[in-house]
Amino acid sequence: MSSVKKLTLCAVCIALCAVLPPVFHMLALGSILSPMHIPVLLCGLACGWPYGAFCGLAGPLAAHLINGAPAAAMLVSMIPELVVYGLTCGLLMKLIHTGKLYADLYCALVPAMLLGRIAGGVAQAIFLTANGQSYSLALWAGAYLVKAVPGIILHLALIPTLVVVLMKAKLIPARYPKSPAGESAAA
Repeated sequence: MSSVKKLTLCAVCIALCAVLPPVFHMLALGSILSPMHIPVLLCGLACGWPYGAFCGLAGPLAAHLINGAPAAAMLVSMIPELVVYGLTCGLLMKLIHTGKLYADLYCALVPAMLLGRIAGGVAQAIFLTANGQSYSLALWAGAYLVKAVPGIILHLALIPTLVVVLMKAKLIPARYPKSPAGESAAA
């Protein structure tokens, strides 16, 4: 994929970071389903780690400047979380080649989502303790794991499907081109 196409897709994902959360919040699903995570993870998987990491940085900043949300205090933990999401997804997609598209996608998504949540928790712990507040492993688990289960399920179901749709629409290159017999190695 050309750098112009990657930049364009990255810009669309950054714009989605500003557009999706208000829509989800209107339905009272914003904080439960973490809609800003979707375009960042998608960008990392489709465009690679530099674009995914940049989307993780620029997406929440753009949303904050356009919508006023997330609040500045949330950016402190949200930006490291999303940067790690985009970075890790992109790196793992570059390194992992199982021969099966869905296996590759899940092998990139699951560690990225775990490492991103750890990065967000560490950033939040540093921010809160620097401001004289307490933070514990239980608070992290509640905020980044238990409360996030519906969003995690949505992301694991939706994002691989979006990648496959983008590949079938030829908006991003196929990971495993069809074999001479006409069957896809990604199936």
